[in-house]
Amino acid sequence: MRTAEAKPGTTPGTPATPNSPATPATPPQKLPLLALLALATAVFITSLTETLPAGLLPAMSADLGVSESATGQTVTVYAIGTALTAIPLTAATSAWRRKRLLLTAMAGFAAANTVTALSGDYTLTMAARFVAGVAAGLAWALLAGYARRMAPAHLQGKAIAIAMAGIPVALSLGVPAGTFLGKVLSWQVAFLVMTGLTVGLLAWIAALVPDHPGQPRGEATPMPRTLRVPGVTPVLFVTLVFVLAHTVLYTYIATFLDGLGMGGSTDLVLLVFGAASLASIWIVGALIHRRLRALTLGAVLLVGAAAALLAVFSESPVLVYAAVILWGLGWGGAPTLLQTAAGDAGDKGGAADAAQAMLVTLWNVAMAGGGVFGGVLLGLVGSSSFPWTILLLLVPVLLVVLAARDHGFPVRNRS
Repeated sequence: MRTAEAKPGTTPGTPATPNSPATPATPPQKLPLLALLALATAVFITSLTETLPAGLLPAMSADLGVSESATGQTVTVYAIGTALTAIPLTAATSAWRRKRLLLTAMAGFAAANTVTALSGDYTLTMAARFVAGVAAGLAWALLAGYARRMAPAHLQGKAIAIAMAGIPVALSLGVPAGTFLGKVLSWQVAFLVMTGLTVGLLAWIAALVPDHPGQPRGEATPMPRTLRVPGVTPVLFVTLVFVLAHTVLYTYIATFLDGLGMGGSTDLVLLVFGAASLASIWIVGALIHRRLRALTLGAVLLVGAAAALLAVFSESPVLVYAAVILWGLGWGGAPTLLQTAAGDAGDKGGAADAAQAMLVTLWNVAMAGGGVFGGVLLGLVGSSSFPWTILLLLVPVLLVVLAARDHGFPVRNRS
């Protein structure tokens, strides 16, 4: 997501001075891997902070003196905090320098996870989780654009892919590791470890991540005007519905597998899903600069194929694993694809930051909605309805991607 670009002849993020020599700066031709890995770690921390309570519900509910259902709302309130504040906070901080903003957001995570670990009061814990969600909204609206600005134009997609690799790592390794810590030691220790990781990351960012300017005050793009930028609305629609379709099944994957007699294999299924997701991120990072549209269509079709297998051949464990591999291959690169598409579309209208903030908001609305929608489906018709629901939701997603051939998911290669 680009905000204010450096003037020609200057290093990005460094203002031109009247007496500086007239030697044009050469744009970086290699990816700053250590800086991008710092962003990936930030993505890992935000993703794991959101989902960690799912593996710790029994112990957390016992210590907080509330039901597991009430404790599960610590995930919901996190998503609400993100959805409610991503857009207004992004607008309010648009003039902040990017490094200062990222450090502030991650410091918010350190504080929120520390309070969560030390709190024995449900209300205080919920307040801390809300603050963590607010910090996530700020970070998520920033991270993809930050990664873009660190890389030369032809490597921007790969830079975002590296940053977004934190998501499948958090889901496939972070959540099981946090759950293990919670069982062996305590759930409080799991959250304190998150604080420790965040403190280390703050030092890493301060030392190795380059700074970039924000937008000058008064130049931030209003949200209604952002929606009128060609390509932004199709990308946001695809984000909302695609994430909703994914979340309906992912939230209740343990319940779905239990209905198939595979409840004891949930950890292995999630590990396979995570491995396929990592492969997807690598493929997307290698090809996204030239093949954004084809990769997005492929992602939708792969998730659709996975849903079809689960809908028709779920009695075969082998085919269930095959479906999970297809699901991971389709879904793993989706955050990179959608954030790149939003950034590209928004850039053309000078609204990249606003487009990213709206994407973050809709992403979290879809996650919260997927949990609620999946719960309603589970109660009314059972978990076997999930694959069919995914197929129905993916139809409009596919049609919108196909239609957005000029803007949003263009046929032509990115320049």
